[in-house]
Amino acid sequence: MSANNLEEAIALTKKFTSKPTNEELLKLYSLYKQASEGDNNEERPGGFDFVAAAKYNSWLALKGKSKEEAAREYVELVNQLSTKHL
Repeated sequence: MSANNLEEAIALTKKFTSKPTNEELLKLYSLYKQASEGDNNEERPGGFDFVAAAKYNSWLALKGKSKEEAAREYVELVNQLSTKHL
């Protein structure tokens, strides 16, 4: 099974039977955020919220990437991960 667009890819992730690694999850998160919202203009999380900081930094690293390119990469990543997690 493979996805052709962002909505299909999002739906496909909900069918995963095993959980992707933290690194894979961060990549999915950052590509999704870049595809749906564009560049990260949110305030950096403070304190000891390491998960929020990792998500923030992962998304920030994609600054300047177009929404279309991020969506294409998200779909490609979901299709790749589906071979391991479906």
